[in-house]
Amino acid sequence: MTNHVRETAIVPDEALGLRFDQALADMFPQFSRSRMKTWIQDGKVTLDGAVVTKPREKVVPGMEVSIDIELEPEVEHEPEAIDLNIQYEDEHILVLEKPAGLVVHPGAGNNQGTLLNALLHHCQSLENLPRAGIVHRLDKETSGLMVVAKTLEAYTGLVDALQERDITREYEAVVTGVLTAGGKVDAAIGRHPSKRTLMAVTRSGKPAVTHYRVIERFRAHTHVRLRLESGRTHQIRVHMAHIKYPLIGDPQYGGRPRPPAQASDSLLAMLREFPRQALHAVHLEFAHPITSEIMAWSSVLPADMQALLAELKTDLKAHQK
Repeated sequence: MTNHVRETAIVPDEALGLRFDQALADMFPQFSRSRMKTWIQDGKVTLDGAVVTKPREKVVPGMEVSIDIELEPEVEHEPEAIDLNIQYEDEHILVLEKPAGLVVHPGAGNNQGTLLNALLHHCQSLENLPRAGIVHRLDKETSGLMVVAKTLEAYTGLVDALQERDITREYEAVVTGVLTAGGKVDAAIGRHPSKRTLMAVTRSGKPAVTHYRVIERFRAHTHVRLRLESGRTHQIRVHMAHIKYPLIGDPQYGGRPRPPAQASDSLLAMLREFPRQALHAVHLEFAHPITSEIMAWSSVLPADMQALLAELKTDLKAHQK
């Protein structure tokens, strides 16, 4: 499937002195600057009727810009009929709740059965967008809210909003250890120096900031609310492990379960067998990339995390004097 794009516009006064690709990105925000640069180099864009193949060429207000291209699919994966829990959808975006266990992007060993495959089945035109419109991801075993773009303009707007930290993403987690108060972790994250499939706090990493506050304390664990400023791979899991409060059930960063003294058999089993990191994306808020309307969604904790918290509360009550 291809989409024909034919656009014409006049270079505005505020573009005086800008490079060709910069001016195009401002004039056509539905397309990324990198894509514009490629189209210029491929001779797909004209200035006053003449093909200009140099992205650095300066533009002059009043010039006429014309784009005439076929959008080739950016995603080449098979659509699959996988149920999606969609919380909101319009012509530009959709917000869904991802279950634990669902991989977001196809990769080595996961070419099928992913969220991307499901999205392509739900909306075929997503094949024309980078990553089928997925602008941020959740780890396979993390559940909760995600936003997906359905148009190029929405995709560009959401990516920009993420980079400018204008999208609020909040999570709830259950961590090992009793936090005395909330706080902030400001520590760069990069690839683990020896375990290449893992991430770690490292001087050579990218800046990462996680805010956290206490919801409820138990005898040896804490229910916390977290807010991301950045969106590094495994960020919450790495940051909480870094400050010695790893997530329950985290196979990579959590370590062994550390139950409280004289814990019941049911709590011991719950901590030992909890099937994933206890992390859920509970709140998502941003300005709609097209209408600028402030929109927000909240999600209740899934059944497995509710059962975990219930077990911890029962343990706390049983040992209160």
